[in-house]
Amino acid sequence: MDCTVGSEPTKWKMEIPMDNTTYIDTFTDDAGGWGGYDETGEIPIETEDGAAITRSPWWIDANHAPPGGGYLHLLFVLYTTTAFTYGTSSTEGKVPNRFFRDGYPTDFREATVTAKLRGSLAANGADLTLLAQARLGNRYVNHVLTNQSFDITPDWSEQTVRLSCNPADWTCLGSRHDLTDIYGYGDIEDVLADLNFDIMFVLFPLDVQPSEHISGNPHRLRPGSEYDVETDRLPAGHIALDEVRIDFASP
Repeated sequence: MDCTVGSEPTKWKMEIPMDNTTYIDTFTDDAGGWGGYDETGEIPIETEDGAAITRSPWWIDANHAPPGGGYLHLLFVLYTTTAFTYGTSSTEGKVPNRFFRDGYPTDFREATVTAKLRGSLAANGADLTLLAQARLGNRYVNHVLTNQSFDITPDWSEQTVRLSCNPADWTCLGSRHDLTDIYGYGDIEDVLADLNFDIMFVLFPLDVQPSEHISGNPHRLRPGSEYDVETDRLPAGHIALDEVRIDFASP
């Protein structure tokens, strides 16, 4: 994800209601502030029949290419501390960020995330799971929940994962070689204690391979823009998200 725009999140936090312990979005009227990425970059999320839809081909996020944790697809993305919606550049659009607007907390420690999903996905070794991103000090720290994931089936299913503070449940993505001034490493408990940038549904890890010989280290280049990739190694298909619910742990 490109966190260089604006250099750091705009923090327009509201007072959090004492009983605001469960966030639910059913996408009945719109995307509710959620966005995503296709192969062209950041886009608003499509909604259809009361569900948010994402379809391949997806953009390859190379911001954490080796020596970082690897490549990923960003499917559904929600800012946690700004009124902006992914895929828009202003707060004046028709799709409010309801998470921010209604003042939900950013302490995600031991929260559960429940998703109602269906679709058709050739995963090619990737898992659909969650990514948590927060700014710690002067860098963004990204962790992927690699010990828990969601299954995609043709019929609707409701599945829940827990955002534990156990480092063994997560993979910290670090940074590619030329973005170490933007991305870094940090403890997952610190990220979840104040998840001050965004939460995402992602596909990870990706098997990114050049479609022709490259002299030197391909991880120093950008797949899709600086070289073509073997697309049959990447995930393909579509996923519908009918409902997402976040239950925050009691204070």
